Amino acid sequence: MSAPPKTVLRASPTEEETIRRAVRNPDLASLGADCEVARGDHVEALVDLLSDPAVSGPIYDLPRPITPTTVAAWIDESERERARGEALLVVRRDLDGNVVGYSRFTVWPQLSSAELAGASRADRQNKGQGKAGAASNFEWMFDSLGVRLICLTAALDNVRSAKVIEAFGFQRMGERDSIRADGTARRSLYWEMTREQWLARQSTRATPLARSED
Repeated sequence: MSAPPKTVLRASPTEEETIRRAVRNPDLASLGADCEVARGDHVEALVDLLSDPAVSGPIYDLPRPITPTTVAAWIDESERERARGEALLVVRRDLDGNVVGYSRFTVWPQLSSAELAGASRADRQNKGQGKAGAASNFEWMFDSLGVRLICLTAALDNVRSAKVIEAFGFQRMGERDSIRADGTARRSLYWEMTREQWLARQSTRATPLARSED
């Protein structure tokens, strides 16, 4: 279960409703041509993807155990949250149509804030694609969803994710307890970045952010 960010922003009613509309009707074309909102017919492919511990092991908010029943319920709950403008579950496909990754955006429209979780198939990790995919996700959250703050967590021993997060300039803000689907807590590192900080960092880059499959 995701917790709201430590930094508390207040969205105006207009800003809040704009964010909710963006979540309900996402512009996935600007996120990537390989992106789709997760549906019931993605269950089998997501089970195959998430059954690999190298993919799902570090992620606290996945359904456990990973079975067709729990994944189908996860997709259904994500769709209910999308209808409220509070979450979005997206899958990525390769050129052969295989699901090779997912991103889940948890959104607090009233706080103009969002959290990102996700993973790529094991054979696509550690090849630079994850960083490019993360960049496109962050940019899309600020530009398309319209939030002003992104928060992220990673397990204390998840060195790879921590390096990617900090390479983007996210500010580490200590630790927090992340609550798993079974109600148990996992101690996590915690980071935040505002839209202003993101834009300031991108303005110093010599070339635009690359967009790639995660």
